[in-house]
Amino acid sequence: MLTQTTALLLREEPISELSHYLTVPSVFEANTVFDVCEGTGGVELREREITQPYRKDYDALENPMEWPARFDVSNWTLIGAFNAGERVGGAVGAFDSRGLDMLEGRDDLVVLWDIRVSPSVRRLGVGSALFRSLEAWARARSCRELKVETQNTNVAACRFYEHQGCHLKRVNRNAYSSLPGEVQLIWSKVVGV
Repeated sequence: MLTQTTALLLREEPISELSHYLTVPSVFEANTVFDVCEGTGGVELREREITQPYRKDYDALENPMEWPARFDVSNWTLIGAFNAGERVGGAVGAFDSRGLDMLEGRDDLVVLWDIRVSPSVRRLGVGSALFRSLEAWARARSCRELKVETQNTNVAACRFYEHQGCHLKRVNRNAYSSLPGEVQLIWSKVVGV
């Protein structure tokens, strides 16, 4: 267990370490969702309890081992988080990758493509450390913006990104044809000038 007396080690790894990275699950469960509403000040996220807990396994929906075949990952980063030699989390950043819509054809934008933290160490700062590490990685490449996608069904992720200083940039109600109850939320943070 990660405690204040143990040190978290973050290190950049080659994308070839993806299979090891995936030993940390990318699953969440929720008892609430956000209703996405138009308010007087723009879009509002209103939390609502749901009767049936919602469970989502991102890796079951999209196999991360296929990323290198689908995208040019030569400019991507993989950051591993380790505690006492054990992998407890990680983040993948996408940068300068042709054909990746989230990058908008820009060379001053990084996308937080994936972030995951072992359930046993959630809420202990691992995610925040990974986010800060990706921000530093983006600044080192003269990026001006960090962007990330999540959904209205992942309230914890929305709160996390907001806590990291991200702002809701865009809402797409029709992004997921196979998941019609989910609304795509694009968050953004300025990381450089």
